[in-house]
Amino acid sequence: MLRSLFLGVLQGLTEFLPVSSSGHLALSQQFMEMGGDTLTFDILLHAATMLATVIYFRIEILSALKGWSEGFLSPQARKEPEWTLGWAVIAGNIFTVIIALLLKPMVEIWVKSTLAVSSALLVTSAVLFLASHISPGREKLSLPRGIVVGIAQGFAVIPGLSRSGITIVTGMKMGLSPEKAFSFSFLLSIPAIIGANLLEAFAIAGDPFHKVALPTGWFIGMLAAFISGFWALKVLRKFVVQGKWRGFAFYCLAAGSLLMTINFIGGIH
Repeated sequence: MLRSLFLGVLQGLTEFLPVSSSGHLALSQQFMEMGGDTLTFDILLHAATMLATVIYFRIEILSALKGWSEGFLSPQARKEPEWTLGWAVIAGNIFTVIIALLLKPMVEIWVKSTLAVSSALLVTSAVLFLASHISPGREKLSLPRGIVVGIAQGFAVIPGLSRSGITIVTGMKMGLSPEKAFSFSFLLSIPAIIGANLLEAFAIAGDPFHKVALPTGWFIGMLAAFISGFWALKVLRKFVVQGKWRGFAFYCLAAGSLLMTINFIGGIH
């Protein structure tokens, strides 16, 4: 149960804080030698953090859905930011899917390599250091900007690359304010993560040789992922708006360097 609790907290924190949840979960499960069905457990943990995202952004989600749907009936509504936001999320996720599918064969290999994960963590560190030097922008969200952020989200399927970090920094680099980049990053993530989890769930359901055997305390892990994820969103929003990226950058640098050193001395196979 303690292992499930630990992985739940780890998923909740790293899913939203810019330090790569996939990289941390992959490495933690290697170190801890988790028993049971880790793939199904991963899906449940992602579902818990997705619920935290939906609840946290419930006002923005409802407003975007309302404004986007009204745009089909009202020319005036098509001039509102919600109309653009809706299409930016759709277009961004189309490009996310394309990039993710192209990278899938490589990702399936990289997820088992601590050297690859540590290298990606170092890339994340460099991206976060870059964020601390970006001046706050005032540009409006547009379809092209949404597509560029969606492409960045596609590359974040690589274990060790932080989805939240890369998409927020890309949005800021495209001229969005930190607040807008933060909100769009997570609104963009909802369809992508739901879709990815559904595909994994369907794959498990269609595999006659896959037996679901969840680890002890899996529900505690889900609850921990939800609570820690909701808290992490609040913390990240504050840090993004204030431009405090360097702490996360140094963490990824230290984690990536440590793992790479251990890999080279043969401590991890």
